[in-house]
Amino acid sequence: MTSKGKTRRMVSVGLCAAAVSAALAVPAQAARPAAEADTRAAATLPAWKLKDTGTAVRFRGLAPVSRTVAWVAGSKGTVLRTGDGGREWVDVSPPGAGELEFRDIEAFDAHRAVALAIGEGEASRVLRTDDGGATWTESFRNTDPRAFYDCLTFFDSRHGLAMSDPVDGRYRILSTGDGGRSWKVLPNDGMPAALPGEAGFAASGQCLVSSGPKDVWLATGGGATARVLHSADRGLNWSVAESTVPAGDPARGVFALAFRDRAHGIAVGGDYRSGEASPRAAAVTGDGGRTWRQTTTPPPAYRSGVAWLPHLKSAALAVGPTGTDLTVDGGRTWRTVDTGSFDTVDCTPDFGCWASGEKGRVARLEF
Repeated sequence: MTSKGKTRRMVSVGLCAAAVSAALAVPAQAARPAAEADTRAAATLPAWKLKDTGTAVRFRGLAPVSRTVAWVAGSKGTVLRTGDGGREWVDVSPPGAGELEFRDIEAFDAHRAVALAIGEGEASRVLRTDDGGATWTESFRNTDPRAFYDCLTFFDSRHGLAMSDPVDGRYRILSTGDGGRSWKVLPNDGMPAALPGEAGFAASGQCLVSSGPKDVWLATGGGATARVLHSADRGLNWSVAESTVPAGDPARGVFALAFRDRAHGIAVGGDYRSGEASPRAAAVTGDGGRTWRQTTTPPPAYRSGVAWLPHLKSAALAVGPTGTDLTVDGGRTWRTVDTGSFDTVDCTPDFGCWASGEKGRVARLEF
């Protein structure tokens, strides 16, 4: 990119940040009557704009690279990629993958991506492409019938992890040091014992997330309490903390995590069953996950995905089947800003915020 191009991009990002900050501040301006403030806030807040993907499959895997480049992965072995902000989508599904259930995808650019298929035994696989999805290479196939892989994350373009539900009473962690071309199972000596019935949720690709070069967090549910595990050495040793999100049932727990740095994080979840109440569906941490605090005003229902808005230290979005919620105070309070269904959400530094979910739904946040 030329110096002029870099300057234009920096100015654009700065203007977006300023515009979003101003829009989010509207409800706090007490000088205006409440009705006027609410009307202006609704008119100025960023909003989802649906992008026609031409398919009705469910996309729980999402990997935005920028405002223009994004990947989605979902059911029936489907992987799509856009390079023009969602106006057109290219079907880059791996050949013969129709029986696979993709639940997570991580992309490094418009050409390189790593996708995770979930399921028991050999249904759990990792595939990688280096040519924009024209060809794929299977780099891992699970041969242990007791393992079920849920999520993957990358610290950089080379180092990454994938996690499986507990095997022999402990979560199993895969590690790669070559961008997903090869994988190895890490020793479990530093992994705390799982609770009876505890597992991860393959709902949004956000049950395993990282921040910085070495820190990674793992979200759980299904056990007596919903917990968050943390490793500061790329998955070798883990500590564990209880969250305030309710569990005690196979359908309840923490479904997604987001960290804007190695200290500040948000957890969302609840009960994924339609019609079931999800009180206390969000929690926050300011100490890297050592302790979690219940949100003052949580999202009103189950949420499966969460992401921090870029360049705004206190703003984040949470999504689920019944809507999108916004926080402007670091996750302490939330308000619903959209009622459309999404499973996962993610943002890039250039304000490329994307969401995806059922019935082929993919949207980008428009400013």
